[in-house]
Amino acid sequence: MNIRASSAFIFVHQRLSICLLALALPAGAHMVSISTGEARVDGAQVHYQLRMPWYEVAHVVNPERTLLRSIEFSSSGVKAAVQKSSCRKLEDESALLCEEDLVFPAPVDVLDVRSSFHTVTVPNHVHLLRAVMGERTDQVVLDLSFPAASLRFRPPAPLEVALQQTTAGALRAAGGLAQLLFLAALVIAARTRRELMLLTSMFVAGEIASALFVPGLAWQPAPRFVESAAALTIAYLAVETLLLPEAGQRWLVVVVLGLLHGLYFALFLTGSEYHAGYVLSGVVAAELILIAVLAWVWTWLARALHSLRPVRAASAALLVTGLGWFFLRLKG
Repeated sequence: MNIRASSAFIFVHQRLSICLLALALPAGAHMVSISTGEARVDGAQVHYQLRMPWYEVAHVVNPERTLLRSIEFSSSGVKAAVQKSSCRKLEDESALLCEEDLVFPAPVDVLDVRSSFHTVTVPNHVHLLRAVMGERTDQVVLDLSFPAASLRFRPPAPLEVALQQTTAGALRAAGGLAQLLFLAALVIAARTRRELMLLTSMFVAGEIASALFVPGLAWQPAPRFVESAAALTIAYLAVETLLLPEAGQRWLVVVVLGLLHGLYFALFLTGSEYHAGYVLSGVVAAELILIAVLAWVWTWLARALHSLRPVRAASAALLVTGLGWFFLRLKG
């Protein structure tokens, strides 16, 4: 490699590292950002309870005011009136518990809800809301893509359940920077199309195994652990690509990394109580589409920048991003 090509390689490497790390700072601060809520409806009265991980709201000066104003309930176009509200920290759960009593002018038939938790936490925040009216229940997932929903307290049709829960799985797979960065690292680590298919299969198998079996264990991973592990998976696969370019049986490493990524979906399944088959079908479909798109983009880039050794440059940038994100999680 001549001096000009070497300088160009360093330039590309630096720019990739800066760009990826800059993306990781705002969006990757919390890969796992999930809160749960329960709304109990009794005639015209609603008791709402919110559980939010403490690390999500440690920066909030007045959580009672900020968080409870970030979710609105209405019925027949009329907003609920707040009777009383309170928040307290649960030391044993490292969570914030907020409760609110609401009243409507008439008994509730359909409960409409709108969440803006993603504006006070992180953009990829997910709120799992369960509503109870007597023996009837309903449940919705609220996030940046779908901030509003209606709880109708009726048994949903099987097709409606399948579509809702499959879509939720797809959005969880495609909605976080951690997943996208790792899939990019997976594409870069594959030396041939055949190996990419093998690595993809092993990664998906690891995710599914983790998501299915972890919820049944006595040990439940903390969200902070899942985030830190996700950051290290990106860095580790980058190191594997950089330092062991000819290593065999890379698929064994990818299986383990898939197990770690599956912990996020295990947390989601536990919190939402959704059907694992539907959710994981959405996850797999979204990941396969993303890998196909990333592989096409990477093939074009690798050919266009062949003289600049793009595999090394991209792997080094992902290594810097993964380690930087990991240390940010340890610090904050």
